[in-house]
Amino acid sequence: MEWIIQNKEWLFSGIAIAIPLAIIGWFFSSRGNSQVQKSGDNSTNIQIGGNVKIGGKKDDK
Repeated sequence: MEWIIQNKEWLFSGIAIAIPLAIIGWFFSSRGNSQVQKSGDNSTNIQIGGNVKIGGKKDDK
């Protein structure tokens, strides 16, 4: 408790910066993470959020 009292100035100034930055980061990260997939009737759809390598040798990883 004594440590908080002695260091309250830099502790709360750091919190005052961290909270708005966290809110801004959350806002921008939640806006760009949507994937949309459209398909026709009787179709099979596979949606992947990363890189895919199809084909190649069995030794490739």
